[in-house]
Amino acid sequence: MKILVIGASGRVGTELVKQLLADNHQVIGTTRQEENLFNDNNYSQLDLDITADKNAIQKQIDQDIDAVYFVAGSGGKDVLEVDLHGAIKTMQAVQDKGIKRYIMLSTVFSLDTSKWDNPNIENLKEYYICKHYADQWLVNNSNLDYTIVQAGALKERAATGKITVNDDNSGENSIEDVAITLAAVLTASNTTKKVFSMHNGETAINEAIAKL
Repeated sequence: MKILVIGASGRVGTELVKQLLADNHQVIGTTRQEENLFNDNNYSQLDLDITADKNAIQKQIDQDIDAVYFVAGSGGKDVLEVDLHGAIKTMQAVQDKGIKRYIMLSTVFSLDTSKWDNPNIENLKEYYICKHYADQWLVNNSNLDYTIVQAGALKERAATGKITVNDDNSGENSIEDVAITLAAVLTASNTTKKVFSMHNGETAINEAIAKL
């Protein structure tokens, strides 16, 4: 498949591209960095500015893309421009291109505001508000075949290959496990039009996804 990864230079994006290339997909990674991120014949790079207007974004996206991942993040800077407005503009651009499959990396409890009294979330309130409304737009205003993966805290540690989905704990994730999960949902038809939370757990990733 020909896949666009928006945010390929981020922590999750880097691991996701590795997974997709290992699965023999053709990957176009977006980054503002000039240096080529991967030396692979199936990888190419695009300097895509998601703070630009929607039409400018749309012009840079190939017509024959099979699926789009949004794993970009502001890192706490320009959350409105990147995590909210930027995300929605990519959804609109992809939809206008006639591309259907769109996979969003989000954050745990992004759509459940009743859980936002958690002190860890309170410190990220602006980010959560942006993710909430971006996810809402994807679910309620697009006709995309979306999957939203709501990951708990991201940790730089070895992959376990095991996760828990859709429980009431925010939990923590190996970054690589999040990337493996994102890659696994690509062709899992049961994840279309689904939102699920994840953190490291006791169930093999493919098995957990199959049960969604």
